[in-house]
Amino acid sequence: MTVEGNVLIVDDEPKMRELVKMYLEREGFKVTEAGDGEEALDQFYKNSFDLMIVDIMMPKVDGLTLCKEVRKSSDIPIIMLTAKGEEIDRVLGFELGADDYVVKPFSPRELTARVKALLRRISSVQSVNDASVIRFPGLVINMDAREAEVEGKKINLTPKEFELLTFLSRNAGRVYTREQLLEHVWGYDFYGDLRTVDTHVKKLREKISRLGGSAGFISTVWGVGYKFEVTK
Repeated sequence: MTVEGNVLIVDDEPKMRELVKMYLEREGFKVTEAGDGEEALDQFYKNSFDLMIVDIMMPKVDGLTLCKEVRKSSDIPIIMLTAKGEEIDRVLGFELGADDYVVKPFSPRELTARVKALLRRISSVQSVNDASVIRFPGLVINMDAREAEVEGKKINLTPKEFELLTFLSRNAGRVYTREQLLEHVWGYDFYGDLRTVDTHVKKLREKISRLGGSAGFISTVWGVGYKFEVTK
């Protein structure tokens, strides 16, 4: 069977890791296991992975701390697992750089489908046939390198932040509702709520402003949603 990608599963429950591993391997993924965040960081620094599945509640180094550490040096896609379903946990996970969020108990088939969908969406952005470099005053987006620069300085974006910025910039001037952005950027199979969009827009604006760019690149259209516009 063709290997679809390398996945790191981080969970302190051996049976949970075994179950997820079994389903992923059936679909052709190569799977590595870690029982806590400390072990996961060791694996992450030593090996190359295409995606991480991370439980939040773990000993030594918890999932949120792990996600924060990984984001310091990598934009690898991260799916968070947790037994908690409160909105505050979801928002915090996204703010720290998670790309998707699954609440326990969950269907292993659904999780496998999300893994495949997340990797597929990232691949589709990478292989886009349109112009590989998008330029605006103060902002340059390089599709091939999956990088963006603000005022000549590289901006550190998560995969989902990059996809959101790319989608909006390719459709400059057009207003999109939160529902439409969830559909176009996260996909039909995403089960998050509308706050997901707000959280990612907020983080994008903060990162752009931090480097001297205009937070107004992504404007709020009150009562509707968001649009990308150039004010310079």
